[in-house]
Amino acid sequence: MYALRLCDIQQTMAPPRCEALKELTLSQGFYKGDRAMRESGFDISFRFGPFGADTHHYAAVCLNSLLYKTETDLAEMSEILGRKTDAESWRKKADVRRVAMNQYLWDEAKGEFFDYDFTKKARSSYQYITTFYPLWAGLATKEQAKAVLANLRNFEQPGGAVMSPYNTGAQWDFPYAWAPTQMILVEGLRRYGFAEEAERIAYKFAAAIAENYAKDGYIVEKYNAVTRSTDSAVTTGYNINVIGFGWTNAAYLEFLQFLPAEKRAQLSHIH
Repeated sequence: MYALRLCDIQQTMAPPRCEALKELTLSQGFYKGDRAMRESGFDISFRFGPFGADTHHYAAVCLNSLLYKTETDLAEMSEILGRKTDAESWRKKADVRRVAMNQYLWDEAKGEFFDYDFTKKARSSYQYITTFYPLWAGLATKEQAKAVLANLRNFEQPGGAVMSPYNTGAQWDFPYAWAPTQMILVEGLRRYGFAEEAERIAYKFAAAIAENYAKDGYIVEKYNAVTRSTDSAVTTGYNINVIGFGWTNAAYLEFLQFLPAEKRAQLSHIH
């Protein structure tokens, strides 16, 4: 356990008053969870409990989708190289993961993939944009993909798809849209033939980028998908919106390539 003494620090030259305030303790588990949350890349959301403190207790949809994609890619690469035994080994690993993800992460009634708390042996109910990752990885069945698509309305906003429907004050929750997850969502929809919806989300996000670039002259790391702006009123965790993020540039260029000529012309007109 680590002790923190809360102090009443005034904006004067007087020394801070600490003696009248209580001490708080943070457990080893909290620090593990915090480190795991930072490593997950979703820093911070409340997806893995308040402040992401229970991240290390979850089997995450995103991580397992990435691992499944890696295993299938390695199987394909092994096949190309003539390493049949390796290819079969990677395919088996991917199959085992797919079965486990369907057992633990898929919620048939809700039609979404959710993270699984293996300490409580319970599936989360926290809706998150990572429900689209299994589509991107090619793991979802056609029926699952249709069910996930039906829940797109829970994420879609004027400026793209928000991370979650929950306004926690954290930057990886509502109302923010981030480039990497927009790309994965759009590619996942395209992979299962939902071209119209993929195009719509791609255009909304690209247009938000273009509009703010025309106004401000720069690109930022995340966008407020509700107001189609760079406003970042984050109250938990990081409270800045960094200028010039590579993934935002990449998403814009990627969407520009796949959008039809009419939509590309509209984006050019915004500039």
